[in-house]
Amino acid sequence: MNARALVAWNVRRIRVDRGIPQEQLAYDAGIDRSYLGGIEQQKKNPSIDLLDRIAKTLDIQLSELFAEPAKGATPPKPMARGRKPTRPSRNRT
Repeated sequence: MNARALVAWNVRRIRVDRGIPQEQLAYDAGIDRSYLGGIEQQKKNPSIDLLDRIAKTLDIQLSELFAEPAKGATPPKPMARGRKPTRPSRNRT
């Protein structure tokens, strides 16, 4: 796995494990939400300074963003979309 993929994997894994929405992490780190999304999708190549800000915002060591996942680990799943909790659908008949 290359460095960009490791960063993408670990940022999303840590963010989702902690229940932090992408929008909130981006705001707290002082970056645009779409740029953070690009990092998580391996479309952006962030500077080391930006990675340092993200790590500090997540309260982790910078090196944790480059940690190799365990063999057979499943990719982190994205959080549910939207700002409102989902409601059960009502059957209208």
